[in-house]
Amino acid sequence: MAKPTHVAVLLGGWSAEREVSLASGRACAAALREAGYQVTEVDPERDIAEVLARLAPDVAFNALHGTWGEDGCVQGILETLGVPYTHSGVAASAAAFDKRLSRLIFQAAGVPVAEGLVVNRYDAARRHVLQPPYVIKPVSGGSSVGVFIVTEDDETPPAAVAAADWDFGEEVLVEAFVAGRELTCAVMGDTALGIIDIVPAHGFYDYEAKYAPGGSRHILPAALKPNLYLRIQKLALAAHAALGCRGVSRSDFRLDDRPEGSGELVCLELNTQPGMTATSLVPELAAHAGYDFPALVRWMVEDASCPR
Repeated sequence: MAKPTHVAVLLGGWSAEREVSLASGRACAAALREAGYQVTEVDPERDIAEVLARLAPDVAFNALHGTWGEDGCVQGILETLGVPYTHSGVAASAAAFDKRLSRLIFQAAGVPVAEGLVVNRYDAARRHVLQPPYVIKPVSGGSSVGVFIVTEDDETPPAAVAAADWDFGEEVLVEAFVAGRELTCAVMGDTALGIIDIVPAHGFYDYEAKYAPGGSRHILPAALKPNLYLRIQKLALAAHAALGCRGVSRSDFRLDDRPEGSGELVCLELNTQPGMTATSLVPELAAHAGYDFPALVRWMVEDASCPR
């Protein structure tokens, strides 16, 4: 592909993660302009195919999050139009977005996951389908939207899972809660970047901890023994490769290294569209590896391709 000059940044959309996508996309658009590109910001409506055909950009920078933008759907439109685009392709995006499927792929690739099962949301709200503590989360989605931690003190599961306004699908993933540390590692191309130890200001690493200023503290590099640090990097690479990801991805882990803990290390999920806001993890990891924000988005644009 010739060096791209016109980049369409896809941002916003209509998923539950719209606001995060807007913040990511605006930050990326500003950095791309700083890097010398002509940039058009596109907040997709249902006519996105016609809009992109009319714009005819050299590259689509996909800053969408959540349903439709992260699950392989918009990637399929870009493939059909023949527009080179960033991040992962159709199959990898769909597999990563479906936690039931990605868990199976991780296990086959030797990437450990927590004990878990997928159940109807009404069953999950009616009784403890796992011994507490455990986590209830949507089978698809990100940004910790719709996630509940059920503790030993909770006599019943959260009723909100069965509420009429629940908007995260009829099935939920229930996973054993792994106490300890929240760690994340990004992959850029075929290289694992560093590892961040995420310390939420309050509770767990939920939506507010991820996106509110001061919501969490990031320790980079994470204070881990060298062999464990290397193991997590290898697992992030293995997860990226097993799903067939391209460009940048970010894998999240839990490590129970408490003095009384089990030593268990599990992969929670892989994000094919990691956040790119001022408080996001991937820009921080890339900067630690020597890529400032404009250099990071330039790399992503130059890595774009179609088919993906």
